[in-house]
Amino acid sequence: MAEIVMPRLSDTMEEGTILSWLVPDGETVKRGQELVEIETDKANMTYESDQEGVLETIAGEGDTLPVGAPIARVGADNPDVSDSTTGKTDNEAAWRPAGEHAVDETPDGDVSPIAPASPKVLEAEETRGERRLKASPVARRIAKGNDIDLSTLSGSGPGGRIVKADVEGASSTPPSAGPADVTTAKGETTIVELTRTQQTIARRMAEAKATIPEFTLQMEIDMEACVALRSELKGLGQDDAPTYNDMVVKACALALRESPPANGGYRDGRLQLHSRVNVGVAVAGASDGPAGATLVVPTVFDADQKSLGEIARETRALAAKVRDGSITPPELGGGTFTVSNLGMFGVSAFTAIINPPQAAILSVGSLGPHAVVRDGAVQARNTMTVTLACDHRILYGADAAKFLARIRELLEAPAALTL
Repeated sequence: MAEIVMPRLSDTMEEGTILSWLVPDGETVKRGQELVEIETDKANMTYESDQEGVLETIAGEGDTLPVGAPIARVGADNPDVSDSTTGKTDNEAAWRPAGEHAVDETPDGDVSPIAPASPKVLEAEETRGERRLKASPVARRIAKGNDIDLSTLSGSGPGGRIVKADVEGASSTPPSAGPADVTTAKGETTIVELTRTQQTIARRMAEAKATIPEFTLQMEIDMEACVALRSELKGLGQDDAPTYNDMVVKACALALRESPPANGGYRDGRLQLHSRVNVGVAVAGASDGPAGATLVVPTVFDADQKSLGEIARETRALAAKVRDGSITPPELGGGTFTVSNLGMFGVSAFTAIINPPQAAILSVGSLGPHAVVRDGAVQARNTMTVTLACDHRILYGADAAKFLARIRELLEAPAALTL
């Protein structure tokens, strides 16, 4: 039987949680068919089968496994048909007592050793007298957790195999409750379990704050020219004219091309300098219930080589995918720098947490009219405050200041953004 393992669905993924199997245990799956929904450190993803045959699940819904760990097996279309040569079923041929090796007869009559059955196969196939009790690993786990004797059940799977639905039908255990409510001096407190994505974000952010020697720089940018440029583009009938954040992304991309350390990263005591400029744009995804929305960072690849209009169209499309849950793993990885904007919420300035192993992250505040002294007179001009958080292990103060000043220069004279 071919083995299916936990796939790496993003460049930072270390483990995944099985949310739901989209093909029932014991059913035939086709190559390319949607097989399982997996929660990763980035988002919930659907994984397509790269094998064809009858599905035998190893990991159950809710199980969290590291990348590369087996989650299922796919065998022949009819695993219970006896082999014409040995007279045994495929399952019988695969099962052996612990430590005993099997042999496989070749067409010429020779025998060659094959690997002993894995512990999970042995556990899944219990013996009952002369006859084996066939049960899927998921069914066995549910039965054990609910104190159900598998020998009392009739299997509805191929060849009478006991599957998940058989055990769930026999279980009298009520479904698990939702968030627990606890009454204390603080009133009624609802305990909400974090999703896999939220747990990963929490862990990575805690690691970033604990391990990165960061420093921050802040600048006020005169956005009058950008406001005029956007008004002009909208006046030309461009209803989808680039936003101010699109202009920031383009300015960062051009500045990153001129500042390799800012486009790099620090990992395992070494510096990483990247040839491509891929800017991640932080987007609030769909709400995860009481715990709120999850932050997702899709990537604009080669942003330094794209026009402002291309960036605008791409960021809109990516944000829409994040919100409707259709974003794909390749669209969430490969970022070399991140832009986080809370200006639309009226936040004047803030400091975002660096996304390791990236060297820096730019936080963008609100844009609006402020009193500015120009030519000895006080004027009302549209300004915006940006904050650059830097990893001091790769990006030093002077280089970071030059990089941020270049971003300001590009935004205050945005003609270069349109080239």
